[in-house]
Amino acid sequence: MSEITDVLEAIQRLGAEGQKMALATIVAVRGSTYRRPGARLLVPEDGTPIGNISGGCLEGDVADMARVVMDEGTPRLAGWDLTADDDDVWGLGLGCNGAIEVFIEPAERAVAVTHALREALEHERSICVVTALESEVAGVEPGARLVARPDGSIDGTLGDADVDAEATVAAKELLASGRSEVRTLAGAVRAFVEVLDPPLRLVLCGAGHDAIPLVRVAAAIGWRAVVVDDRPAFLSRERYPQAHAFVRVEEPSEVATAAPLDERTFAVVMTHNYLRDRDYLRGLLRTDVGYIAMLGPAARTQRILMDLAEEGVEITDDLRARIHGPAGLDLGAEGPDEIAQAIVAEIVAVRHGRDGGFLKERPGPIHERPRPGTEAR
Repeated sequence: MSEITDVLEAIQRLGAEGQKMALATIVAVRGSTYRRPGARLLVPEDGTPIGNISGGCLEGDVADMARVVMDEGTPRLAGWDLTADDDDVWGLGLGCNGAIEVFIEPAERAVAVTHALREALEHERSICVVTALESEVAGVEPGARLVARPDGSIDGTLGDADVDAEATVAAKELLASGRSEVRTLAGAVRAFVEVLDPPLRLVLCGAGHDAIPLVRVAAAIGWRAVVVDDRPAFLSRERYPQAHAFVRVEEPSEVATAAPLDERTFAVVMTHNYLRDRDYLRGLLRTDVGYIAMLGPAARTQRILMDLAEEGVEITDDLRARIHGPAGLDLGAEGPDEIAQAIVAEIVAVRHGRDGGFLKERPGPIHERPRPGTEAR
């Protein structure tokens, strides 16, 4: 998400300067690729491209084609197949052995997707953008877009009512699954149905010294860190320059109503005070938060849960599964900075349904493979 923010800011800045630009977006992959669908590269007429789509393998080729697109003013769908014989591929210094398709368009024609990206960022809600890539339907041109929201509202059109109807159904389906992929609509329009998720929200209950590196690490990868505490002197921009917001509570259990908490929120309880941590956890258990990290040893977390049970709080198996204590992956972390890295790593693993083990021991591919019929051609 931080990369997307950089691209959006560059589009605004370069546009104000009157520079031509082209926006390249990965729309489909096959095999082993460094980036997944939705990765973007902004190529300005002058200067260095912003973003990343291959880790360096293809940026030069994509930039060359982007300049052609700038001159012609017409979008292009381009493909790179790196699934040749291993010796040939590795001999070229390429970092993967897969295929990608990239949609390259003049940046001014990507206004709909940049607006949707900004809406997802600012309003913290998922949005689906359907972009026509290839079409045999009159009136449907490559680059045409339709934006769909979870509430059912639609903006834009692909240029044909029947195609729009199928696009809307596909958008609703993929919004529910959180997946992006290429779909064929009305049998004649190949489109990229992309789900744009808002930044992850990280709520830190406790503004102690060790929360500082956690806010810093979270902000560096585009997450929105919200710091909660009942001590106003600790909730300062000087102390947490990268924090997205601060929430002061009179007492910790108020977190349930005072802080922005929903099913996509990840919370960390880290006051280092037993009673405060217990009260924060009591409040969080009344919300839809799906991940609650507890600093400290497992025995401490278990004792807190026993206290809450004695007070009448029902600790179901579902609630217990949401609690991660001790917080973080088993990295042998020491000190606030390493512990922050371990907690962020655990959140990434939980978010993607992984167990956080060594990749070299993973029996299958690193990334989930596209469904048949949705891969790069």
